[in-house]
Amino acid sequence: MTDAFHIDVPHTDGTLAVIALSGEFDINAAPAVRARALELIAAGHPDLVADLAGVTFCDSSGLGALVGIWRCAKDANGSLTLAAIPDRLDRLLSVTGMDTFLPAHPSADAALAAGQGPTTASSAAGAAPTAG
Repeated sequence: MTDAFHIDVPHTDGTLAVIALSGEFDINAAPAVRARALELIAAGHPDLVADLAGVTFCDSSGLGALVGIWRCAKDANGSLTLAAIPDRLDRLLSVTGMDTFLPAHPSADAALAAGQGPTTASSAAGAAPTAG
């Protein structure tokens, strides 16, 4: 049994965009999520909020897509913030250490209210390990 995967963009404003995901975020869905996020970044929305409230499953491909999106956003002087992370995914982020560089909020509205953007991302991005 699989949940059909959907990608919506319910909010854009200036450099900010919310990308809402629902269903199974797996090897089949990850390329489409990454492509849509990169389209948003290229369209001038490098500060992304990934609303994960509807995600029912996430595998390593989904985690890899989030890291790739974070890197692309960072390269565009933007950020990636996670919102409404399901419990299982929250544990995966913690175990993998991804929670140290991907800020999170309880909802997309909370992320927007917190003023998620480049200034928040700068401190979060600085915490991530870098090569060199």
